[in-house]
Amino acid sequence: MEALHSPRFCDQTPAHTYHALLAEGVFLGSIRTMQRLLKDAGEARERRPIRPPQAHAVPRLSACAPNQVWTWDITKLALRERGTWLYLYVLIDLYSRYVVGWMIAHTENGALACRFVGSCAASHQIGPNQLTVHQDRGSPMTATSFIHLLAELKIDASHSRPRVSNDNAFSEAHFKTLKTQPDYPARFTDITHARQWCGGFFDWYNDEHQHSGLNGHLPSDVFHGRAQAITAIKQAALDRAYSCHPERFVNGTPKAKSPPETVSINPLPAAVAQLPVKSHRQEVSASEQTENYSY
Repeated sequence: MEALHSPRFCDQTPAHTYHALLAEGVFLGSIRTMQRLLKDAGEARERRPIRPPQAHAVPRLSACAPNQVWTWDITKLALRERGTWLYLYVLIDLYSRYVVGWMIAHTENGALACRFVGSCAASHQIGPNQLTVHQDRGSPMTATSFIHLLAELKIDASHSRPRVSNDNAFSEAHFKTLKTQPDYPARFTDITHARQWCGGFFDWYNDEHQHSGLNGHLPSDVFHGRAQAITAIKQAALDRAYSCHPERFVNGTPKAKSPPETVSINPLPAAVAQLPVKSHRQEVSASEQTENYSY
């Protein structure tokens, strides 16, 4: 114990103390003996100054209308020159899956994140305390300048938990849709080529893609409030088909589906979900070339 308390070994592990002394020809006891003595003295703890485990709250967000929650991420686009990449920034509305903004740049950093999200908020006339922006913990998303921008705009910030891959599932699913398109280039020629292809894709995604998560509605229809009228058109077509051939509908009168009333990130279990929810914002708080924006 005198050796373990000495200035030389007071901050070291029993294993370090044992081997250091043994290399000098000194044997005082085994590693297990040292551990037992420290435990008996109430000193069985990490002796090195290691950061204690961090606790991160589960991000729980829900939206029942457009422009309540946005989620965004950055993905790499490979260029034909080996080892070179472009970076695609995409910001989508959680409720409607509508792409509210995108940008392609040669790099990713906090300054570009500020410019990107700030321009999108201005374009869609986001008011104070109206919006929550959800993102993972990449360096652009956790940059001090970016956090300060959101605070200045009075936009709530929500982050995924470290090393949890599905806390930003909506953005990840969007990138899967993008990169599994039949005409997606494995490698782009340059940034102009990437912008041209992505421009066409986002136009199709917003205005033509029958989104399965929206029960077959277009993101633009849901975002701009046209979904109810489209549902009525679909219902009228189903009613006509049912009146002509009811035998084809074995489950009875068909009903056209509307988009989900609420879309959530990490929704609460059904038993807990019956409790009142305070708002669409986070329910549990946790203790250089960049042209071609498109909205």
